[in-house]
Amino acid sequence: MKDTMNAVVMESAGKFGLKSVPVPKPGYKEVLVEIRAVSICGSDPKIFNGGYQSIGWPPAFPFIPGHEFAGVVTSLGDGVTEFAAGDRVAGEAHNGCGTCENCKSGRYNLCLNYGKPATGHRHYGFTWQGAYADYNAYSVRALTKIPDNVTFDEASLCDTAGTSLQAIRLTGIAPGGYSLIIGPGPIGIIIMQIAKAMGSKTIMVGRKERLQLAGKLGADFLVNYEDCGDVVGRVREITGGIGADQAFECAGSGDAMKQCILSARKNGQVAFVALTTVDEFPIPVKTTVMNQITIHGSRANPNCSKAVLDMMATGALNIKDMITHTFPLRQFEQALKTFVDRLDGAMKVVVNPNQ
Repeated sequence: MKDTMNAVVMESAGKFGLKSVPVPKPGYKEVLVEIRAVSICGSDPKIFNGGYQSIGWPPAFPFIPGHEFAGVVTSLGDGVTEFAAGDRVAGEAHNGCGTCENCKSGRYNLCLNYGKPATGHRHYGFTWQGAYADYNAYSVRALTKIPDNVTFDEASLCDTAGTSLQAIRLTGIAPGGYSLIIGPGPIGIIIMQIAKAMGSKTIMVGRKERLQLAGKLGADFLVNYEDCGDVVGRVREITGGIGADQAFECAGSGDAMKQCILSARKNGQVAFVALTTVDEFPIPVKTTVMNQITIHGSRANPNCSKAVLDMMATGALNIKDMITHTFPLRQFEQALKTFVDRLDGAMKVVVNPNQ
């Protein structure tokens, strides 16, 4: 095996390019993964332009981003019994320390030792080197084997799909009821598919090609917010005046957050899923109290990977039709531009190292 590899390396905020760097060595309970597919996440462009530096993403330069990945195990570090060379694996970004109170209770997405690498904490692609490279070393806790009939490209959306499932686990799904999803991006569309599979009628709010894709993939009601004028009124009309049992904010806007709360039925559940730039917004407190609305902040995808990969394998999740573009690693800049500018109706753009 070669000692060097290709990787997309950030030298500073807004400055990045393809470089030759050393291949990482797997440590204790780590494996080296040959990266076959990396899906561009909505957070990646802001990492590349330095928009998250205030919260330590990345903590220093040079840095390799990328966290939605799938690949093949090529070598094992000491103590590894969970995987063998040749295993096809998908990964997640969060790897908790494993010893704090939150990690031991399964909430490693909320690790109390976040950002402390000496404890074993890793947030791949955010605070630790990521997957826009030919290879990367990962803790065995961050990997899940891929079912035989799921492709690497599809499996690279394991992290995305897990984030969707986590929100649903927090809110629950009322079979026969209504689920409102505002924001027909990848997370929102996967929430819609899972909610529908669990017996909910689904209402998707958005616009343009993404709203139409949500309809193609099974949304029961499509609401174009540019045309309808009153999103809350339209949701109330669809639900017979009662409101949605669950409402998921996947757009990252204050307006969408408020609409979710106002559209929820009495005793309804609301999940804020998007990583928004809005830190404060006027919550309709009277409605929240009088209607006994529960609001959840939903972060990442703890203990979700196997479930969503199995749903991909059985066809309960249609991931293939969400992948609109693929690029080799050497064309990363074009891949990122395609994703950011939504060229040619881009939804999920997948980069293929080792192509």
